[in-house]
Amino acid sequence: MVVFKKGERRGLCREGSVKNHSKETTNVSKNDCRFIYEKCKSSIFQYYLSRKNAAWGITMIEKIWGFLKKKGLKILWIAYVSISVILTIRFADRLLVKDYESISKCLFLDKHWNIIYHDTFHQNVSLGDFVFDKVKTGDRIVMQRALPDDWEMKEGMLRLGIRHTAVKMYIGDSLVYEYGFDRAEKNKTVGSGYLFIDFPDHYKGKKMKLELCASENEAFTQIDNLRIYEWKNAYRALLTENRIPMFVGVFLLIFGLSTLIITMFAMLVSRKYARIFCISSFSVCMGLWTLCNYDILLVFSIPLYSKSLIEYLALYLLPVPLLVYMDGNVKNLDNKVLKIVFKVLFAVQLIFDFVVIGLHTKDIVHCAAALPYQQALIVCHLVLFTVIVILNLKTKNFLNRLYLVGMLIMLGCVGYDLYGYYMERYNGNFSVGIKGISALGMMVFIFILIIEFYMELSYKMMQEAERNSLIKSAYTDELTQLHNRRYCSEHMQQINEDQTAEYTVVCFDLNNLKVVNDTLGHAQGDMLIKSAAEVIETSFGRMGVVGRMGGDEFIAILKNTSKGGMDEVIRQFQENIKKKNQEVKGLNLAIAYGYASSFETGEKGVEKLYQEADDRMYENKQQYKKEHPDARGRQ
Repeated sequence: MVVFKKGERRGLCREGSVKNHSKETTNVSKNDCRFIYEKCKSSIFQYYLSRKNAAWGITMIEKIWGFLKKKGLKILWIAYVSISVILTIRFADRLLVKDYESISKCLFLDKHWNIIYHDTFHQNVSLGDFVFDKVKTGDRIVMQRALPDDWEMKEGMLRLGIRHTAVKMYIGDSLVYEYGFDRAEKNKTVGSGYLFIDFPDHYKGKKMKLELCASENEAFTQIDNLRIYEWKNAYRALLTENRIPMFVGVFLLIFGLSTLIITMFAMLVSRKYARIFCISSFSVCMGLWTLCNYDILLVFSIPLYSKSLIEYLALYLLPVPLLVYMDGNVKNLDNKVLKIVFKVLFAVQLIFDFVVIGLHTKDIVHCAAALPYQQALIVCHLVLFTVIVILNLKTKNFLNRLYLVGMLIMLGCVGYDLYGYYMERYNGNFSVGIKGISALGMMVFIFILIIEFYMELSYKMMQEAERNSLIKSAYTDELTQLHNRRYCSEHMQQINEDQTAEYTVVCFDLNNLKVVNDTLGHAQGDMLIKSAAEVIETSFGRMGVVGRMGGDEFIAILKNTSKGGMDEVIRQFQENIKKKNQEVKGLNLAIAYGYASSFETGEKGVEKLYQEADDRMYENKQQYKKEHPDARGRQ
């Protein structure tokens, strides 16, 4: 039989016995002991966990509360701004779409077409289902149908979408509209987008014929739909359908232009604003491309070919400012291969832009023909940027992670729109109707770039301020806040190297400082030193460098002085001493001085001038002691 020994934990034992609270010995089996052991062990562990979890919970609550106290106001402000922006956009969107049902009423002319293409006749064709091989330059498509005689549009306007196509429109046997043939004959760009053509009531029931002539290779594989709107609603319907791109494009353009103008002036002061200049340029290009790509600029009566030219120029120049911006991120990475790839892509983009714009200007190859190559370059740039950001994540920097999120959002949005572009261009359909996704992704990315720039700029400014503070501490006297001996010595060395400048060295020494320290204490002595520093700085600071050489000795190094000018400055200096003594009761400030000028002595060596000024100051001090016998020693 085994009983608990003194100091053993009650309830834990091997096979044997357990002492109960009444000090009676009870026999237990091996299984009973194990059960009791496990039960106690579990209870102790649960108790430990409960205490640990409670402590962890309290710690987390304290951390959260501390964070809210420190950042709560900023979080509330960000939340307020975000909610306000969302509500404002929602309100503006409702204003635009509230009349959409009425303004979007139109007459569809998509069915019952007879089409001749490549000498093949297609009868009773629906434009939505009619898909053909990619057109080549010069291919002609003739399409005709009878117009309905029951539409209700009083002042109609036909909206015809074209892609690099010259158009002739006949009503009956009369040519009523023509666009682009004169430009196509001169091998000039025709452009892509919507044509708005007056469509009066007397066209009802007549035969309508369209002649289309492709001006670029592989421009399209399907004919866009035709709609007749009321004249007053044609442009409103276009803006409402493209309201998201309109909002985003206008914001990017206005933000980019305003920031660009401000940054141009800021760059005259410091090159550190070059990155925000790149962001502004990127924003302008993206805003212009968005407004042109979705035909929003057409409401300003800009010709279609001019709108298309702006669109292509903005798209081709779009990667350049972003590449310049990313140059700093690439340099931070110690990766030679990545740097080479980046430089090669940068050079390829610049050469590509230069060549394409030059060829377009000469009407040899238009920008539209080079579009697939530009899109491939943009994809390469985005992939490279993503790799750069991922490699920068090794620094565990919050900005790099935020940057990566923005890059991934932009990649997804651009990929979405590229997929939709090719589906709509070559297959004629795109199941998802949301427009402006790439511009929205770019806007998010631009915001992230701005946040990164300002946080990086703030960090650099803090570093610069800290560095300046350290430099100031190294060259500033702590008590008087004047320049210290080190600064004055270095300044004299700089002056000594300039053998042409005329300058004056003035030496100062406080009278009676030792007496004040011994009788009134060092606090009063420090006040006397600071008062002397204020007087000397006020009298000589605007003319040169003033500093404390140590103890009660000061110096002023003045450039471009004259005899008459020094006499006036010394007179004012003495007046300032009298004023200081009147302002501070019981101060009794007295300063011995002496100066030596290079124009007076002809001496160019600063050390000899300093020695001469010090000797004259000593003579002035001796004169003061004779006039004030109570002063003892050079003090």
